[in-house]
Amino acid sequence: MYARAAATTAALLGAGALVLPTATATATAQTPAAHSPAAQGSVRHDDPLVVAHRGASAYAPENTFAAIDKARDMGFRWVENDVQRTKDGELVIMHDDTLKRTTNVEEVFPDRAPWKVADFTAAEIAKLDAGSWFGPEYAGQRVPTLEQYMRRVSHNHQKLVFEFKKPELYPGIEKQGLRVLRKTGWLDKHHVKSKLVIQSFSADSVKTVHALRPDVKTGFLGTPAAGDLPQYAKFADQINSTHTSISADYVSAIHALKGPHGKPLEIFTWTVNDAPNAVRAAGFGVDGIITNTPDVVRKALRDG
Repeated sequence: MYARAAATTAALLGAGALVLPTATATATAQTPAAHSPAAQGSVRHDDPLVVAHRGASAYAPENTFAAIDKARDMGFRWVENDVQRTKDGELVIMHDDTLKRTTNVEEVFPDRAPWKVADFTAAEIAKLDAGSWFGPEYAGQRVPTLEQYMRRVSHNHQKLVFEFKKPELYPGIEKQGLRVLRKTGWLDKHHVKSKLVIQSFSADSVKTVHALRPDVKTGFLGTPAAGDLPQYAKFADQINSTHTSISADYVSAIHALKGPHGKPLEIFTWTVNDAPNAVRAAGFGVDGIITNTPDVVRKALRDG
């Protein structure tokens, strides 16, 4: 039997398990510089953007329509997702490279261990329940294809931090993903200018996206040494680091550089799910906060 939401809390707390070099932490905060306009109502102009991680994933099953609809209903315009590829070449929205944690694949296909995304066709994955593990009220939620997901995000008038997950497993996924984004209208000037960021833990993947579509805003997931940041600034507009690895000095080092589009380098930090760490990250001057609990972060920024 697949686990309920309480058994997967640890998996929700981070955007990935990659161990990266980190900047030296410091308790000294700095006054935030002027940042991108926030998308949430009365949030102050200089507050970081709040991005709903895999949708509002503390309140609905991650990477499903229910999760991005929940973020919409809570008033959040920015969401984040994860993209992987099926056996027959379809791009689907899934964080893990296995279907085990967030679907009933073990029940439907008991003899197909270890239940890797890449070992199943899109039609097989479409049969799976991707909601009941989280709660019975979400029974029947499905794993969206990327095309379905992009159309839903458009319908919701949302903006997207799009992540290529484990691209080393899926050669050519960047070109394929961009093709779907183009098909669904997400590579026009309006979307590229203000509604889309493409990120990855793989520097090579981010470089590939930048080479294929140099107009698209990109983010590298990790915490490179401060001395290495100029190299990343050649192909990434953002350095998106785990909140436990950053300091005011590190954020300042990021903002001191210009990215490939000639604008100051940015940082979206993850995964911040409580008020004290949200206030701490905002005090460092981050440009965005990626969170499973966007309402908690929004309240902390308003009250802070």
